[in-house]
Amino acid sequence: MTFSIQNIIPHLNAKIAGIADDFIIENISIDSRSLQNNAGTLFFALKGQNHDGHHYIDELIKKGVRFFVVEKVPENYVDKATFLAVENTTDALQKTAKYYRNLFHFPIIGITGSNGKTIVKEWLNFLLSPDYTIVRNPKSYNSQVGVPLSIFGTNENHNLGIFEAGISQKGEMIKLESIIKPTIGVFTHLGAAHDDGFNSIEEKVIEKTQFFSSSEIVILPKNETVEKHIQVPIFTWSLTDEKATVFGSIKTQENQKTIIQIHYQNNSFEVTIPFQDSIAVNNTMTCITTLLYLKMDTPIIQERIQKLYPVEIRLQAKKGINGCVLIDDSYSSDYQSLKIALDFLEQQKLHSKKTIILSDIFQGGLPIDKLYQKVALAIQNNNIDRIIVIGETISKYLSELPNVIAFGATIDFLKQFNTQSFQNETILIKGARSFNFDEIVVLLEEKKHETVLEINLDALTHNLNFYKSKLHSNTKIMVMVKAFGYGNGGFEIAKLLEHNSVDYLGVAFADEGIELRKAGITLPIMVLNPENSSFPAMIAYDLEPEIYSITGLQAFLQLTQQKNITSYPIHIKLDTGMHRLGFEANDIDALISLLRNNNFVTVKSVFSHLSASDDTQFDDFTQLQFERFHTLSQKIIKTLDIQPIRHILNTSGIFNYAQEMQLEMVRLGIGLYGMGNSKSERNNLQNVSTLKSVISQIREVKEGESIGYSRKFMVTKRMKVATIPIGYADGIRRAWGNEKGYVVIKNQKAPILGNICMDMLMVEVTSISCIAGDEVIIFGENPNITEIATVTETIPYEILTGISQRVKRVFYKN
Repeated sequence: MTFSIQNIIPHLNAKIAGIADDFIIENISIDSRSLQNNAGTLFFALKGQNHDGHHYIDELIKKGVRFFVVEKVPENYVDKATFLAVENTTDALQKTAKYYRNLFHFPIIGITGSNGKTIVKEWLNFLLSPDYTIVRNPKSYNSQVGVPLSIFGTNENHNLGIFEAGISQKGEMIKLESIIKPTIGVFTHLGAAHDDGFNSIEEKVIEKTQFFSSSEIVILPKNETVEKHIQVPIFTWSLTDEKATVFGSIKTQENQKTIIQIHYQNNSFEVTIPFQDSIAVNNTMTCITTLLYLKMDTPIIQERIQKLYPVEIRLQAKKGINGCVLIDDSYSSDYQSLKIALDFLEQQKLHSKKTIILSDIFQGGLPIDKLYQKVALAIQNNNIDRIIVIGETISKYLSELPNVIAFGATIDFLKQFNTQSFQNETILIKGARSFNFDEIVVLLEEKKHETVLEINLDALTHNLNFYKSKLHSNTKIMVMVKAFGYGNGGFEIAKLLEHNSVDYLGVAFADEGIELRKAGITLPIMVLNPENSSFPAMIAYDLEPEIYSITGLQAFLQLTQQKNITSYPIHIKLDTGMHRLGFEANDIDALISLLRNNNFVTVKSVFSHLSASDDTQFDDFTQLQFERFHTLSQKIIKTLDIQPIRHILNTSGIFNYAQEMQLEMVRLGIGLYGMGNSKSERNNLQNVSTLKSVISQIREVKEGESIGYSRKFMVTKRMKVATIPIGYADGIRRAWGNEKGYVVIKNQKAPILGNICMDMLMVEVTSISCIAGDEVIIFGENPNITEIATVTETIPYEILTGISQRVKRVFYKN
């Protein structure tokens, strides 16, 4: 199904400016950075608190985009493009999606709830795809923008839609309902997610159930709080209440399987669910109930349910062999998610060389030749250097592309696999689950032990945008990526920040900046603790030094003079009360004397560091520091007649003092990584880092025995003890042991017993149903780093930066 500019103008109440052309829309875009923007793109210049798509119109026109939906027509480009002027571009995107949705008249399953939406969507897609051609949200695109973008994936060959809708505040659901218009509603679970956006549970339920206002039925776990607000027929399930439409009684749970007896309409049958945990069982019951409503035969339900699998909905960036970076998307292969993965590949690429390993594309809803034409175009737009295709169909349709290597099956690729064939490149691995691309990931992934630190790039972006929201639109932002990105990883985070157009990066030492330059980071980088001996390397790698002393300035000036360099950027640090580094008041005249009539360097910025911005009881001293900074910086500026960037605010400074002290730039540090210095600050941030390990072994320990070194824990009654392969060499503080700390297994606390060892720790799991190999949360949402820091009498910085480099980092997007 295609549509044109003229089709949507009446629905948007838009006014045309610029070139009065019409065209058939091939691609909807809101991201100027996507390499898939081209002459067939309609670009919506969305405006938000921290971004404005209008700023990138010039860049997009250079890429060949000629059609834009805008709130303000840029007069400089009216002779180069067609503009649809609207009051609000986000509303226009939603109205366009609503128009497009109404072109189709097949059933839509609409899913909402507090948790489990994406899992249920993916499982229903798996369970129903043998019988339907399905369109669905890629990944977890369930927001006010994600849902419209997902709708545009629909075409005339689809005969079923499965869309999830997520909200965080009042007024959002009615917009998503008008776009999706679900005929069959599914409510997964009522929980605490996004409670902050509502005054009460009741208010949240009322908002969420608006999603079902035009549905023919709503499928949900039996819950009176939700049911009383649903105005259409309901179809319920329960594991405890026999009055539910579908009642399930658990017969056994063992060997990672759950057997349930299903009772429905005087019939009874048994299903085997390949999971034991309660969340997975509940999500499976939602799926079974949906299949029963759709009148699927019992034997088919039994056959398909036992084939369900854990869903990995995240795009993950991992370190690979031979200096490679892997983008792991090895569990899905459809056109919509391919476009998302290609954008992520471009965002996270470490090397200019890019490789894609791609399986047959499924469930495109398009004629197969047209589907692969679109796949080929997307790959070509992203300038992929090497294309490895696996599957009989994709091998046939993409064999004519340059640099294609084709294999009929994954086993054929694995038989000829050579580790030396992959060197210093970024590799996207994307395949349907049936192709077992996880075997390829195992071969290409750098081998480290099973403890990993997962870094949520979406949470990083959220935190960045939160602090940006405190600033004027023209205030610059420097982000600190020192200490290996506060322990999270240097290059990968720097790449994300570059993608999000921050103005500066800050590192502690020159070698950190050099590594970023070698990895391809082009943003300006300031070195906060430059040693005189590192000045030549800094110049070689275009790094900008902080200058904090007369001797340091003299040494740098001497070097620039020797190298005949002019106007090299430097940053002058003033000491206004921290008393760590910086020029004091009595140094300013000598500083000015050295800089006056000197063309070897240029003062890029003048800055200072607040010593107590995290504690408002020191407001008076913070204000005194600001006044000192103003006095000293103005003396430098006026005497030298320069206009440098001024900055004094750090993370907590942005939160507490942005209104009056933001100047031309601020410096964001630990807040980016989800840690604020007050409860109110932390409430606005998302957790970025989750440290995970696995259970190595479980043993029973008898009364009178002891656990760990020095017999610090004496066993007083028989207990089960699990050993976890992580210890103080990985960065776990010994003070967190001896029952002061805990880990989380199966959503339950397991206290740490005895002393933490160098490479291991032991926990009690007597009341937890777990086995060797089960996942263990060391920190994340619970326990969080702030809690650990409090108990161990340190600060979150030390906990996070202390995580050893031997712990593998995995970066992901939802």
